[in-house]
Amino acid sequence: MDWLVPHLRVRSVLELTPARLRALGLEAILLDVDCTLKRYRHDAVDPAVAAWLAELRASGILVCLLSNGRSGRIGRLAETLGLPFIAKACKPLPFRCKSALAKLGMAGRPVALAGDQIFADVLAGRLAGLLTILVDPIHPEDEPWWTRFKRPLERWLLRRYERKIR
Repeated sequence: MDWLVPHLRVRSVLELTPARLRALGLEAILLDVDCTLKRYRHDAVDPAVAAWLAELRASGILVCLLSNGRSGRIGRLAETLGLPFIAKACKPLPFRCKSALAKLGMAGRPVALAGDQIFADVLAGRLAGLLTILVDPIHPEDEPWWTRFKRPLERWLLRRYERKIR
């Protein structure tokens, strides 16, 4: 069951300041997109999130978007933000996490994966050997039914394992 327990839990990605990421020994972060960086049905991130991403990059933290979403949609967002991306990641399978690490030149280095879903993001990160950060979802009411279907089980798991999470 530890494969489903995130190493860290935060309310928002904005809590992941460059100083906090460096204190965790991290040099890079892979970021889920939908409900982690932006609302599910929106095309852009909030200005505060865009500023946070710029701050990470300015501090030398490498960033790559990692999404199960389609290439066209994720690519347009990545281009707007000036970030590399991996779409159609097939999370929870770890293979595209490894592709993202290679794209950043970070294979074998300290990297985190931050996302809003235990059964996709946390499991993929754990299987890829990354530090996992669970982010509270942004407007989960916008999510598709298959994601909302999993949320009660995720909440049960979090209550059961909350003492293991930083």
